[in-house]
Amino acid sequence: MKVIQKNLFLLGIWLFLVAGCDRSPPYEPGADSNGHTAPTEATIAANRAVLETLDFTDQQDFEDATRGLIAADPNLQVTTASGSTVWDLPANAFIDGEAPTSVNPSLWRQARLNNIHGLFKVTEGIYQLRGYDLSNMTLIEGETGWIIVDPLTARETAAAAFAFARQHLGERPIVAMIFTHSHIDHFGGVLGVLTSEGVQAENIRIIAPQGFMEEATSENVIAGTAMSRRAMLMYGKQLARSERGHVDSGLGISPAFGSFGLLEPTEIIDRTPQTLVIDGLEFIFQNAPGSEAPAELTFYLPHARAFNGAEVTSHNLHNLYTLRGAKVRDALLWSHYIDESIELFGEAEVYLASHHWPIWGKARINDFLEVQRDTYKYIHDQTVRLFNQGLTPGEIAEVIELPASLQQEFHNRGYYGTLRHNARAVYQNYLGWYDGNPANLNPLPPVEAGRRYVELAGGAPALLQNAQASYDKADYRWAAELLNHLVFADPANIQAKSLLAACYDQLGYQAESGPWRDVYLSAALELRHGPPDQGLNIAAMADVLRQTPVRRFFDSMAVRLNGPDAEGVTLSVNFVFTDLGESYLLDIGNAVLHHRPSTPDSPADATLKLTHEMFLSMLTGKAGLKDLLLSDQIELEGSVLDLGKFFSLLDKPDGRFNIVTP
Repeated sequence: MKVIQKNLFLLGIWLFLVAGCDRSPPYEPGADSNGHTAPTEATIAANRAVLETLDFTDQQDFEDATRGLIAADPNLQVTTASGSTVWDLPANAFIDGEAPTSVNPSLWRQARLNNIHGLFKVTEGIYQLRGYDLSNMTLIEGETGWIIVDPLTARETAAAAFAFARQHLGERPIVAMIFTHSHIDHFGGVLGVLTSEGVQAENIRIIAPQGFMEEATSENVIAGTAMSRRAMLMYGKQLARSERGHVDSGLGISPAFGSFGLLEPTEIIDRTPQTLVIDGLEFIFQNAPGSEAPAELTFYLPHARAFNGAEVTSHNLHNLYTLRGAKVRDALLWSHYIDESIELFGEAEVYLASHHWPIWGKARINDFLEVQRDTYKYIHDQTVRLFNQGLTPGEIAEVIELPASLQQEFHNRGYYGTLRHNARAVYQNYLGWYDGNPANLNPLPPVEAGRRYVELAGGAPALLQNAQASYDKADYRWAAELLNHLVFADPANIQAKSLLAACYDQLGYQAESGPWRDVYLSAALELRHGPPDQGLNIAAMADVLRQTPVRRFFDSMAVRLNGPDAEGVTLSVNFVFTDLGESYLLDIGNAVLHHRPSTPDSPADATLKLTHEMFLSMLTGKAGLKDLLLSDQIELEGSVLDLGKFFSLLDKPDGRFNIVTP
């Protein structure tokens, strides 16, 4: 009986973890092979006009981005052990020369700069690897070995970058690792250059800001499915690398989609200034929580007069709100940290950061920092001024404009964040989603609103006719708004989807922001081809999940409980982790799931005893049905029916939900 119970339970787990999908790719004649239409004359004219608004003859950034180049590998391609592509630099070879008519010239310029790659000497004893990932890996030469700053996103790209550095700089041990902040592109590749065994055996120091582990393991656990799905649009994961597809992410070429890891810090930065001596070098740290990341630091090297600004500053306007979805960031606090760094490290002669290229010279660095500081403060102050006059988020986004003194530099252009959506973020930070207009307090949902707008327009043909007229007049924003209503009212309307996709093509081609371009073009792709075949690959996160507290997974279970189905249900399950010495009681009541530490013999309807590794294998799908059936790492006590009921009440999101259609 016990074997039968175990088999039924494991079968339920297997069904819980596995899902399938269908995809139907319509083809639109006259478009490129991916369905994207040609730029219209209006788009060509809009992009041509950009050339008149900025000084494209200024080559200082190109000089800085190529300065100190030691070696490059233009044929760089990085794959996983199974052969899937993680990084493909030759795919960006089309980014050269003048901007094509389908790309905003300002974004094209940023893409050309981000495409400059290789190993660079920044100053004596400091090197950077750029163009191996969305972010940079920095190497600092200590007395006995390397101090690595930010080991990229993925194990594979980090290993390739560090191998390239060793090839040209020689073999030296790694003596310390600095994680500047809690976003995965600054720690995810750590297992490509270090192992947990090596850290312990060789006493390698791992330094990170206060709150790092909590933030690094929590941000994507509870809301990870929705964030990952939206990130596919924000970073153009499904788009071809082409003149009508993904060009650049603004912050870098693109993220690397490989396998991710995490190692726990041995030392924490929790104040400003905080001085550490690392392998004979003095580091002065600034703790900057709640800036670009919830946990973040910057640092100064007095011996080199070099300031590493992490991601608090970069060669673009950053996100106060990121389009993948996250808590909004405090623009005023962000500006304060930049001002503090000017006060603390104003004597710096070298500036470098977690993204983009360095700056040399005290005057240039301070000018750069002041413009960055004042840009975030201006967005904050003027948004607050305008909402105190009664303007709504959309109205503020439409009228806010940087002063002339903050529009002369490329480094605060909206290549990543934008003035429009950052102003909305400031509003949200203070006043939330509601704009104060009662008509927006309880609006109709998109499908019902769409049906009524179509009816008001006189039916689908009349709405389509109006949308086509707006498209022909290059009023793409209004045409998209009209067509969005029709698509949600009638998602089978091929004409509406086709014209809406064409609108998104043109809006994407004109966008200066890499993420805006990718969002528009990805939306066009999905209108033509449907949602992606695959969602979040949780197996790639196995090494990060291994460092995640078990309670976080139970938090995730709680937000997947189907409340309506759980109404009237009362049951409890005890999870006993035999190798951790930890037990947790999960109970359902009032359609809510709670979890708390327990003892192995806590009363429960069912008790599941298993190892932490088996738990992770189940979560990531690494353990197949046969493996689970034969495993001696799982033991079930109590009611198999209650356990089956428990898992049946949990939603099984696969991260492939529709966004641009109902």
